[in-house]
Amino acid sequence: MCDVLDISRARSDSTSSTASQSTSGRMILRQRIAQLLTCLEDLSSDDEANEEVSRTLDEAFHLCGRYTNKESFRLHMVTWNVGTAEPPADVRSLLQLDSHLTTDLYVIGLQEVNAAPVRYVSDLIYEDSWSRLLMDTLAPNGYVKVTSVRMQGLLLLLFAKQVHLPFIRDIQSTYTRTGLFGYWGNKGGVSVRFSFYGHLLCFLNCHLAAHMNYALQRMDEFEYILDTQDFDLYNTPHVLDHKVVFWFGDLNFRIADHGMHFLRSSINNGRFNLLWGKDQLTMMKKNEPLLQEFEEGPLCFKPTFKFDRFSETYDTRAQRTMFGFTGKKRKPAWTDRILWRIKSKAIENDGSGSIASSADDEDDEYLVKVIQDMYTCDVSYGISDHKPVIGTFRLEMRKKVDTPLVTLTAEGLWSADEDATLTYTIMETFEASTWDWIGLYKIGFRSPSDYISFAWVKDDEVTANGEVVTIIISKDELPLLAGDYVLGYYSSNMQSLIASSPTFQILQSERAMMEGLIPENINGFEK
Repeated sequence: MCDVLDISRARSDSTSSTASQSTSGRMILRQRIAQLLTCLEDLSSDDEANEEVSRTLDEAFHLCGRYTNKESFRLHMVTWNVGTAEPPADVRSLLQLDSHLTTDLYVIGLQEVNAAPVRYVSDLIYEDSWSRLLMDTLAPNGYVKVTSVRMQGLLLLLFAKQVHLPFIRDIQSTYTRTGLFGYWGNKGGVSVRFSFYGHLLCFLNCHLAAHMNYALQRMDEFEYILDTQDFDLYNTPHVLDHKVVFWFGDLNFRIADHGMHFLRSSINNGRFNLLWGKDQLTMMKKNEPLLQEFEEGPLCFKPTFKFDRFSETYDTRAQRTMFGFTGKKRKPAWTDRILWRIKSKAIENDGSGSIASSADDEDDEYLVKVIQDMYTCDVSYGISDHKPVIGTFRLEMRKKVDTPLVTLTAEGLWSADEDATLTYTIMETFEASTWDWIGLYKIGFRSPSDYISFAWVKDDEVTANGEVVTIIISKDELPLLAGDYVLGYYSSNMQSLIASSPTFQILQSERAMMEGLIPENINGFEK
């Protein structure tokens, strides 16, 4: 029963968010068809009729195209309270890398990453162990870490297929502390926002107050995070200004009222629906207008907290207080959640008693539809007392932007035996900077900073649109061994790679053999 509920609930919720937005477009389409029928009835001249029919059909098919010319992008999200543990050896199943479906974006939110003072300072200088593992796992599969943000134990990472990098722009991140009255970052939220093919997305990873009796405080913290997080962008200064917002993390909502025996019996028998009515987040959604704006798939998986470590057994250890007294075992709860919100069009009264949408035709033309394909947990991971939660989605949208800001080309043959030439062309005006640079990356690179060498872009004068700019790369900056590479243009203002070249090969240099990097071959034998 839960599988059936999963599909119908996820699709109906997602569809309802956009159904009202497409109503006006369908009404216009029907009007055009009605005009066509009128033409056929009223016009006597075949030439006049043919001309009017042709024009009306063109308009009708144009309107149809506005709603059918969409693409679907797969989003894979993970939230996991890792309990200060080191990462496991393998996270392929967590990322579902063996799936026959290709993921376009990975968004991973972690809570309680080890933030001991010495460790935290080390992680600020070098990549933390979780980021390293995720990059090492995803990079060979063609994913690049676009950005990340960390606040003590909270960590949020965004990965994307290399082909999407030029269309992920205007990246900004921020954080909010809520621990110790806002002075400590053990609790709070970290967020990343960006433009994806022109659509504005925001991801907010939270770790809210713990314990059964603090549901209202959790709600207060969420509202405080939304109120205090600002972005330096005129069109989306706040989280809820974005077209699509994903809110996820260890939200710490518990299952109220039910006793331990009933909870475990319902879980063991797979009757999760018996517990939904007492889930604090579900109950609060009935009375909180803000929560009603967010959607969530059905909880058809085991509560993800609290487990004995390295097991699939719920809390069996006697809890000790600071004075040595024995406390109660923690009840299972769906503390780890993934929700989403699609920004609704503003509605205003036009003065005639009817209600009209204030959004323009462009909003109607570029709708975003969120469809959740999976919402589950992976109980096989046991390093923490939480199990990771996985949500997979399809983002159906028509691209607002499909032309890169810059094109890059590696000219001629490249090897470390002579200087190399690259060219770039500004295709659209953007806020360039003298700190922009072009990096040389080996295929399988992990992040924008993972370049082999780089060159500053032209900064002595303003580059005009369409102008081909040539840059010479010294042979001393090129790798000696052969391999497949790509060039990437990094915008310091947008904080992202806004262009990449086609893949090209760097040839093996004669210097490689001279420096003993490859064995010398004499008469068919390696020396």
